[in-house]
Amino acid sequence: MTIAALFLLLFIFMALGLPVAVALGLSSLLTILVFAHDSLASLSLKLYETSEAYTLLAIPFFILGGSFMTTGGVARRMIRFANALLGHFRGGLAMASVFACMLFAAVSGSSPATVAAVGSIVIAGMVRAGYREDFATGVICNAGTLGILIPPSIVMVVYGAATETSVGQLFMAGVVPGILLGLLLMVAIAIRARTLDIPRQPRASLPEVLRAGRDSLWGLLLVVIILGGIYGGVFTPTEAAAVAAVYAFFVAVFVYRDLKLSAVPGVLLDSGRVTVMLMFIIANALLFAHVLTTERIPQAIAETIVGWGMPAWQFLLVVNLLLLVAGMFMEPTGIILILAPILFPIAQQLGIDAVHLGIIMVVNLEIGMVTPPVGLNLFVASGITGMPITAVARAALPWMMVLLGFLVVVTYVPAITLALPNLLF
Repeated sequence: MTIAALFLLLFIFMALGLPVAVALGLSSLLTILVFAHDSLASLSLKLYETSEAYTLLAIPFFILGGSFMTTGGVARRMIRFANALLGHFRGGLAMASVFACMLFAAVSGSSPATVAAVGSIVIAGMVRAGYREDFATGVICNAGTLGILIPPSIVMVVYGAATETSVGQLFMAGVVPGILLGLLLMVAIAIRARTLDIPRQPRASLPEVLRAGRDSLWGLLLVVIILGGIYGGVFTPTEAAAVAAVYAFFVAVFVYRDLKLSAVPGVLLDSGRVTVMLMFIIANALLFAHVLTTERIPQAIAETIVGWGMPAWQFLLVVNLLLLVAGMFMEPTGIILILAPILFPIAQQLGIDAVHLGIIMVVNLEIGMVTPPVGLNLFVASGITGMPITAVARAALPWMMVLLGFLVVVTYVPAITLALPNLLF
Protein backbone atom coordinates (compact mmCIF):
# COMPACT_ATOMS: atom_id res chain seq x y z
CA MET A 1 0.00 0.00 0.00
CA THR A 2 2.81 2.39 0.92
CA ILE A 3 4.73 1.60 -2.27
CA ALA A 4 1.63 2.12 -4.44
CA ALA A 5 0.77 5.41 -2.72
CA LEU A 6 4.32 6.75 -3.04
CA PHE A 7 4.68 6.13 -6.77
CA LEU A 8 1.04 7.02 -7.57
CA LEU A 9 1.42 10.41 -5.91
CA LEU A 10 4.74 10.98 -7.69
CA PHE A 11 3.24 10.27 -11.13
CA ILE A 12 0.13 12.37 -10.41
CA PHE A 13 2.19 15.39 -9.37
CA MET A 14 4.49 15.05 -12.41
CA ALA A 15 1.45 14.70 -14.70
CA LEU A 16 0.07 17.93 -13.22
CA GLY A 17 3.22 19.68 -14.40
CA LEU A 18 4.92 20.21 -11.04
CA PRO A 19 8.73 20.39 -11.12
CA VAL A 20 10.35 17.02 -10.49
CA ALA A 21 11.90 18.19 -7.20
CA VAL A 22 8.54 19.39 -5.86
CA ALA A 23 6.81 16.19 -7.02
CA LEU A 24 9.43 14.07 -5.24
CA GLY A 25 9.21 16.05 -2.02
CA LEU A 26 5.40 16.26 -1.88
CA SER A 27 4.87 12.56 -2.61
CA SER A 28 7.43 11.64 0.06
CA LEU A 29 5.99 13.98 2.69
CA LEU A 30 2.40 12.88 2.12
CA THR A 31 3.39 9.21 2.23
CA ILE A 32 5.27 9.68 5.50
CA LEU A 33 2.45 11.71 7.06
CA VAL A 34 -0.29 9.24 6.10
CA PHE A 35 1.49 5.93 6.65
CA ALA A 36 4.22 6.73 9.20
CA HIS A 37 2.30 9.42 11.12
CA ASP A 38 5.37 11.57 11.66
CA SER A 39 5.10 15.18 12.83
CA LEU A 40 5.92 18.08 10.53
CA ALA A 41 8.89 18.92 12.77
CA SER A 42 10.39 15.47 12.28
CA LEU A 43 9.76 15.73 8.54
CA SER A 44 11.69 19.00 8.29
CA LEU A 45 14.52 17.36 10.23
CA LYS A 46 14.54 14.38 7.85
CA LEU A 47 14.57 16.72 4.83
CA TYR A 48 17.66 18.41 6.29
CA GLU A 49 19.39 15.18 7.34
CA THR A 50 19.05 13.62 3.88
CA SER A 51 21.12 16.36 2.27
CA GLU A 52 23.88 16.88 4.87
CA ALA A 53 26.18 14.13 3.56
CA TYR A 54 29.79 15.34 3.55
CA THR A 55 30.34 13.99 0.04
CA LEU A 56 27.65 16.31 -1.36
CA LEU A 57 29.66 19.34 -0.23
CA ALA A 58 31.83 18.77 -3.32
CA ILE A 59 28.96 19.81 -5.60
CA PRO A 60 28.84 23.59 -4.88
CA PHE A 61 32.63 23.80 -5.09
CA PHE A 62 32.80 22.01 -8.46
CA ILE A 63 30.02 24.28 -9.74
CA LEU A 64 31.92 27.37 -8.54
CA GLY A 65 35.20 26.18 -10.03
CA GLY A 66 33.48 25.45 -13.36
CA SER A 67 31.93 28.94 -13.35
CA PHE A 68 35.31 30.60 -12.85
CA MET A 69 36.81 28.47 -15.63
CA THR A 70 33.93 29.22 -18.02
CA THR A 71 33.90 32.95 -17.33
CA GLY A 72 37.66 33.26 -17.10
CA GLY A 73 38.56 32.29 -20.66
CA VAL A 74 39.96 28.82 -19.92
CA ALA A 75 37.62 27.22 -22.47
CA ARG A 76 38.82 29.59 -25.22
CA ARG A 77 42.47 28.68 -24.61
CA MET A 78 41.70 24.94 -24.50
CA ILE A 79 39.88 25.23 -27.85
CA ARG A 80 42.84 27.04 -29.39
CA PHE A 81 45.20 24.30 -28.17
CA ALA A 82 42.93 21.51 -29.44
CA ASN A 83 42.59 23.19 -32.84
CA ALA A 84 46.36 23.61 -33.12
CA LEU A 85 46.78 19.86 -32.60
CA LEU A 86 43.92 18.51 -34.76
CA GLY A 87 42.65 21.28 -37.01
CA HIS A 88 44.65 20.19 -40.09
CA PHE A 89 42.79 16.85 -40.40
CA ARG A 90 39.68 16.60 -42.57
CA GLY A 91 36.93 17.41 -40.10
CA GLY A 92 39.73 18.50 -37.77
CA LEU A 93 37.87 21.52 -36.40
CA ALA A 94 35.04 19.23 -35.23
CA MET A 95 37.59 16.75 -33.81
CA ALA A 96 39.30 19.62 -32.02
CA SER A 97 35.92 20.62 -30.59
CA VAL A 98 35.45 17.11 -29.18
CA PHE A 99 38.97 17.22 -27.72
CA ALA A 100 38.21 20.64 -26.22
CA CYS A 101 35.06 19.17 -24.64
CA MET A 102 37.20 16.38 -23.17
CA LEU A 103 39.64 18.90 -21.71
CA PHE A 104 36.92 21.15 -20.33
CA ALA A 105 35.02 18.15 -18.94
CA ALA A 106 38.12 17.40 -16.88
CA VAL A 107 37.77 20.72 -15.07
CA SER A 108 34.01 21.39 -14.99
CA GLY A 109 32.13 18.22 -13.92
CA SER A 110 28.99 19.33 -15.74
CA SER A 111 27.60 18.41 -19.16
CA PRO A 112 25.52 21.57 -19.85
CA ALA A 113 28.44 23.73 -18.71
CA THR A 114 30.71 21.95 -21.20
CA VAL A 115 28.25 22.51 -24.05
CA ALA A 116 27.82 26.17 -23.09
CA ALA A 117 31.53 26.93 -22.64
CA VAL A 118 32.82 25.13 -25.73
CA GLY A 119 29.75 25.35 -27.98
CA SER A 120 29.37 29.12 -27.65
CA ILE A 121 32.80 29.48 -29.28
CA VAL A 122 33.23 26.55 -31.69
CA ILE A 123 29.80 26.17 -33.31
CA ALA A 124 29.99 29.61 -34.95
CA GLY A 125 33.64 28.94 -35.83
CA MET A 126 32.77 25.65 -37.54
CA VAL A 127 29.98 27.30 -39.53
CA ARG A 128 32.38 30.03 -40.73
CA ALA A 129 34.86 27.29 -41.74
CA GLY A 130 32.29 25.62 -44.01
CA TYR A 131 30.57 23.13 -41.71
CA ARG A 132 26.79 22.82 -41.73
CA GLU A 133 25.22 24.28 -38.59
CA ASP A 134 23.33 21.07 -37.81
CA PHE A 135 26.56 19.06 -38.10
CA ALA A 136 28.41 21.37 -35.70
CA THR A 137 25.53 21.52 -33.22
CA GLY A 138 25.02 17.74 -33.18
CA VAL A 139 28.71 17.13 -32.51
CA ILE A 140 28.86 19.56 -29.59
CA CYS A 141 25.60 18.30 -28.04
CA ASN A 142 27.00 14.79 -27.83
CA ALA A 143 30.62 15.68 -27.02
CA GLY A 144 29.35 17.87 -24.19
CA THR A 145 27.99 14.77 -22.45
CA LEU A 146 31.61 13.91 -21.59
CA GLY A 147 31.24 16.54 -18.87
CA ILE A 148 29.67 13.96 -16.54
CA LEU A 149 31.82 10.97 -17.58
CA ILE A 150 35.36 12.35 -17.49
CA PRO A 151 36.27 13.15 -13.86
CA PRO A 152 35.52 15.20 -11.91
CA SER A 153 31.81 14.57 -12.30
CA ILE A 154 28.96 16.01 -10.24
CA VAL A 155 26.75 13.04 -11.16
CA MET A 156 29.40 10.60 -9.86
CA VAL A 157 29.52 12.53 -6.57
CA VAL A 158 25.74 12.15 -6.24
CA TYR A 159 25.90 8.42 -7.04
CA GLY A 160 28.69 7.97 -4.49
CA ALA A 161 26.61 9.72 -1.82
CA ALA A 162 23.48 7.70 -2.66
CA THR A 163 25.20 4.29 -2.60
CA GLU A 164 28.18 4.95 -0.30
CA THR A 165 30.55 4.04 -3.13
CA SER A 166 34.05 5.57 -3.20
CA VAL A 167 33.95 8.78 -5.26
CA GLY A 168 37.69 8.41 -5.88
CA GLN A 169 37.18 4.99 -7.48
CA LEU A 170 34.28 6.34 -9.55
CA PHE A 171 36.41 9.22 -10.80
CA MET A 172 39.21 6.86 -11.82
CA ALA A 173 36.70 4.48 -13.45
CA GLY A 174 35.48 7.30 -15.70
CA VAL A 175 38.90 8.08 -17.20
CA VAL A 176 39.24 5.23 -19.74
CA PRO A 177 35.55 5.23 -20.84
CA GLY A 178 35.67 9.03 -21.22
CA ILE A 179 38.78 8.96 -23.40
CA LEU A 180 37.42 6.01 -25.42
CA LEU A 181 34.10 7.76 -26.09
CA GLY A 182 35.89 10.92 -27.16
CA LEU A 183 38.03 8.91 -29.60
CA LEU A 184 34.96 7.12 -30.97
CA LEU A 185 33.27 10.45 -31.66
CA MET A 186 36.43 11.65 -33.45
CA VAL A 187 36.49 8.52 -35.62
CA ALA A 188 32.82 9.04 -36.50
CA ILE A 189 33.60 12.67 -37.41
CA ALA A 190 36.50 11.59 -39.64
CA ILE A 191 34.26 9.13 -41.49
CA ARG A 192 31.45 11.66 -41.88
CA ALA A 193 33.86 14.43 -42.92
CA ARG A 194 35.09 12.34 -45.86
CA THR A 195 31.50 11.79 -47.00
CA LEU A 196 30.67 15.52 -46.80
CA ASP A 197 34.10 16.59 -48.16
CA ILE A 198 34.63 19.02 -45.30
CA PRO A 199 37.67 21.27 -45.86
CA ARG A 200 40.87 21.01 -43.82
CA GLN A 201 42.35 23.83 -41.76
CA PRO A 202 45.94 24.95 -42.30
CA ARG A 203 48.45 22.91 -40.29
CA ALA A 204 49.70 24.77 -37.22
CA SER A 205 53.46 25.10 -36.90
CA LEU A 206 55.24 23.54 -33.94
CA PRO A 207 55.83 26.96 -32.27
CA GLU A 208 52.09 27.70 -32.60
CA VAL A 209 51.20 24.35 -30.99
CA LEU A 210 53.66 24.94 -28.16
CA ARG A 211 52.41 28.49 -27.65
CA ALA A 212 48.77 27.33 -27.51
CA GLY A 213 49.72 24.53 -25.11
CA ARG A 214 51.56 26.97 -22.86
CA ASP A 215 48.59 29.37 -22.82
CA SER A 216 46.21 26.57 -21.78
CA LEU A 217 48.62 25.04 -19.26
CA TRP A 218 47.11 26.73 -16.20
CA GLY A 219 43.69 25.26 -16.99
CA LEU A 220 45.12 21.82 -17.72
CA LEU A 221 47.03 21.84 -14.42
CA LEU A 222 43.67 21.79 -12.63
CA VAL A 223 43.17 18.21 -13.84
CA VAL A 224 46.54 17.24 -12.35
CA ILE A 225 45.75 18.99 -9.08
CA ILE A 226 42.33 17.35 -8.66
CA LEU A 227 43.21 13.80 -9.66
CA GLY A 228 46.80 13.89 -8.41
CA GLY A 229 45.68 15.24 -5.05
CA ILE A 230 42.96 12.62 -4.62
CA TYR A 231 45.01 9.60 -5.66
CA GLY A 232 48.16 10.90 -4.01
CA GLY A 233 46.31 10.91 -0.70
CA VAL A 234 46.69 14.68 -0.25
CA PHE A 235 42.95 15.39 0.02
CA THR A 236 39.52 13.80 -0.35
CA PRO A 237 37.30 14.39 -3.42
CA THR A 238 35.30 16.94 -1.40
CA GLU A 239 38.45 18.81 -0.38
CA ALA A 240 39.68 18.55 -3.99
CA ALA A 241 36.53 20.38 -5.11
CA ALA A 242 37.28 23.23 -2.70
CA VAL A 243 40.90 23.39 -3.87
CA ALA A 244 39.68 23.43 -7.49
CA ALA A 245 37.35 26.37 -6.81
CA VAL A 246 40.12 28.42 -5.18
CA TYR A 247 42.61 27.53 -7.94
CA ALA A 248 40.08 28.41 -10.69
CA PHE A 249 39.47 31.80 -9.03
CA PHE A 250 43.22 32.47 -8.83
CA VAL A 251 43.82 31.52 -12.49
CA ALA A 252 40.84 33.47 -13.87
CA VAL A 253 41.52 36.65 -11.87
CA PHE A 254 45.30 36.85 -11.37
CA VAL A 255 46.89 34.67 -14.10
CA TYR A 256 44.75 35.02 -17.22
CA ARG A 257 43.13 38.26 -15.95
CA ASP A 258 40.05 37.65 -18.08
CA LEU A 259 37.87 38.11 -15.01
CA LYS A 260 37.95 41.37 -13.05
CA LEU A 261 37.58 41.34 -9.29
CA SER A 262 34.44 43.44 -9.68
CA ALA A 263 32.84 40.59 -11.69
CA VAL A 264 33.55 37.92 -9.02
CA PRO A 265 30.36 38.62 -7.00
CA GLY A 266 28.32 37.98 -10.17
CA VAL A 267 30.04 34.62 -10.68
CA LEU A 268 29.40 33.72 -7.05
CA LEU A 269 25.73 34.66 -7.40
CA ASP A 270 25.29 32.62 -10.58
CA SER A 271 27.01 29.62 -8.98
CA GLY A 272 24.83 30.03 -5.90
CA ARG A 273 21.66 29.95 -8.02
CA VAL A 274 22.74 26.73 -9.76
CA THR A 275 23.79 25.17 -6.44
CA VAL A 276 20.50 26.01 -4.71
CA MET A 277 18.51 24.59 -7.62
CA LEU A 278 20.56 21.39 -7.71
CA MET A 279 20.63 20.91 -3.92
CA PHE A 280 16.85 21.41 -3.75
CA ILE A 281 16.45 18.55 -6.24
CA ILE A 282 18.94 16.43 -4.29
CA ALA A 283 17.29 17.08 -0.91
CA ASN A 284 13.83 16.10 -2.19
CA ALA A 285 15.16 13.09 -4.09
CA LEU A 286 17.05 11.88 -1.04
CA LEU A 287 13.87 12.24 1.02
CA PHE A 288 12.14 10.05 -1.59
CA ALA A 289 15.01 7.56 -1.32
CA HIS A 290 14.67 7.67 2.47
CA VAL A 291 11.03 6.59 2.20
CA LEU A 292 12.03 3.78 -0.17
CA THR A 293 14.71 2.57 2.23
CA THR A 294 12.52 2.86 5.33
CA GLU A 295 9.84 0.74 3.70
CA ARG A 296 12.50 -1.75 2.48
CA ILE A 297 11.27 -1.30 -1.09
CA PRO A 298 14.73 -1.76 -2.73
CA GLN A 299 15.34 -4.93 -0.72
CA ALA A 300 11.91 -6.32 -1.61
CA ILE A 301 12.46 -5.63 -5.32
CA ALA A 302 15.96 -7.15 -5.12
CA GLU A 303 14.66 -10.32 -3.48
CA THR A 304 11.90 -10.62 -6.10
CA ILE A 305 14.24 -10.21 -9.07
CA VAL A 306 16.84 -12.58 -7.61
CA GLY A 307 14.00 -15.04 -6.98
CA TRP A 308 13.18 -14.96 -10.68
CA GLY A 309 16.65 -16.28 -11.42
CA MET A 310 17.47 -13.37 -13.75
CA PRO A 311 21.17 -13.50 -14.72
CA ALA A 312 23.33 -10.40 -14.45
CA TRP A 313 23.40 -9.69 -18.21
CA GLN A 314 19.60 -9.62 -18.41
CA PHE A 315 19.39 -7.38 -15.36
CA LEU A 316 21.86 -4.92 -16.95
CA LEU A 317 19.77 -4.91 -20.13
CA VAL A 318 16.70 -4.00 -18.07
CA VAL A 319 18.71 -1.32 -16.25
CA ASN A 320 19.77 0.26 -19.53
CA LEU A 321 16.23 0.29 -20.93
CA LEU A 322 14.86 1.75 -17.68
CA LEU A 323 17.50 4.48 -17.53
CA LEU A 324 17.17 5.40 -21.20
CA VAL A 325 13.43 5.93 -20.74
CA ALA A 326 13.92 7.84 -17.48
CA GLY A 327 16.55 10.05 -19.13
CA MET A 328 13.96 11.26 -21.62
CA PHE A 329 11.86 12.83 -18.87
CA MET A 330 14.07 13.60 -15.86
CA GLU A 331 17.26 15.37 -14.88
CA PRO A 332 20.28 13.08 -14.17
CA THR A 333 20.62 13.91 -10.48
CA GLY A 334 16.99 13.01 -9.78
CA ILE A 335 17.31 9.74 -11.70
CA ILE A 336 20.40 8.72 -9.76
CA LEU A 337 18.83 9.48 -6.40
CA ILE A 338 15.57 7.69 -7.19
CA LEU A 339 16.86 4.61 -9.00
CA ALA A 340 20.32 4.01 -7.51
CA PRO A 341 18.93 2.91 -4.10
CA ILE A 342 16.64 0.46 -5.94
CA LEU A 343 19.17 -0.92 -8.44
CA PHE A 344 22.19 -1.01 -6.14
CA PRO A 345 21.03 -3.84 -3.81
CA ILE A 346 19.99 -5.97 -6.79
CA ALA A 347 23.37 -5.44 -8.46
CA GLN A 348 25.13 -6.44 -5.25
CA GLN A 349 23.20 -9.70 -5.00
CA LEU A 350 23.95 -10.48 -8.66
CA GLY A 351 27.67 -9.83 -8.15
CA ILE A 352 27.83 -6.64 -10.23
CA ASP A 353 30.51 -4.22 -9.07
CA ALA A 354 29.14 -0.98 -7.58
CA VAL A 355 31.64 1.14 -9.52
CA HIS A 356 30.75 -0.62 -12.79
CA LEU A 357 27.04 -0.01 -12.14
CA GLY A 358 27.80 3.66 -11.46
CA ILE A 359 29.57 4.15 -14.80
CA ILE A 360 26.76 2.32 -16.64
CA MET A 361 24.27 4.71 -15.04
CA VAL A 362 26.40 7.74 -15.98
CA VAL A 363 26.67 6.65 -19.64
CA ASN A 364 22.90 6.14 -19.76
CA LEU A 365 22.40 9.61 -18.32
CA GLU A 366 24.78 11.03 -20.93
CA ILE A 367 22.39 9.76 -23.58
CA GLY A 368 19.49 11.26 -21.64
CA MET A 369 21.16 14.68 -21.93
CA VAL A 370 20.64 14.59 -25.71
CA THR A 371 17.23 12.87 -25.73
CA PRO A 372 14.05 14.95 -26.02
CA PRO A 373 11.87 16.19 -24.45
CA VAL A 374 14.03 17.04 -21.40
CA GLY A 375 17.60 16.68 -22.74
CA LEU A 376 19.45 19.57 -21.08
CA ASN A 377 22.19 19.71 -23.71
CA LEU A 378 19.57 20.20 -26.42
CA PHE A 379 18.22 23.30 -24.67
CA VAL A 380 21.70 24.73 -24.11
CA ALA A 381 22.65 24.19 -27.77
CA SER A 382 19.34 25.68 -28.90
CA GLY A 383 20.03 28.77 -26.81
CA ILE A 384 23.51 29.12 -28.34
CA THR A 385 22.49 28.65 -31.98
CA GLY A 386 18.89 29.86 -32.04
CA MET A 387 17.84 26.59 -33.69
CA PRO A 388 14.48 25.07 -32.62
CA ILE A 389 14.73 22.20 -30.12
CA THR A 390 13.35 19.77 -32.72
CA ALA A 391 16.10 20.73 -35.18
CA VAL A 392 18.78 20.36 -32.50
CA ALA A 393 17.39 16.92 -31.56
CA ARG A 394 17.55 15.80 -35.21
CA ALA A 395 21.11 17.11 -35.50
CA ALA A 396 22.17 15.21 -32.36
CA LEU A 397 20.54 11.90 -33.36
CA PRO A 398 23.26 10.47 -35.69
CA TRP A 399 25.97 11.09 -33.10
CA MET A 400 23.81 9.65 -30.34
CA MET A 401 24.07 6.30 -32.15
CA VAL A 402 27.78 6.35 -31.23
CA LEU A 403 26.82 6.81 -27.58
CA LEU A 404 24.33 3.92 -27.73
CA GLY A 405 26.94 1.58 -29.23
CA PHE A 406 29.41 2.70 -26.58
CA LEU A 407 26.82 1.97 -23.86
CA VAL A 408 26.58 -1.67 -24.98
CA VAL A 409 30.37 -2.05 -24.89
CA VAL A 410 30.75 -0.45 -21.43
CA THR A 411 27.88 -2.54 -20.04
CA TYR A 412 29.21 -5.92 -21.10
CA VAL A 413 32.97 -5.31 -21.01
CA PRO A 414 33.49 -4.28 -17.37
CA ALA A 415 37.29 -4.30 -17.75
CA ILE A 416 37.03 -0.95 -19.57
CA THR A 417 35.61 0.57 -16.41
CA LEU A 418 37.34 -1.42 -13.68
CA ALA A 419 40.90 -1.91 -14.96
CA LEU A 420 42.21 1.44 -13.72
CA PRO A 421 40.46 1.45 -10.29
CA ASN A 422 41.58 -2.16 -9.68
CA LEU A 423 45.13 -1.18 -10.56
CA LEU A 424 45.22 1.74 -8.15
CA PHE A 425 43.03 0.59 -5.24
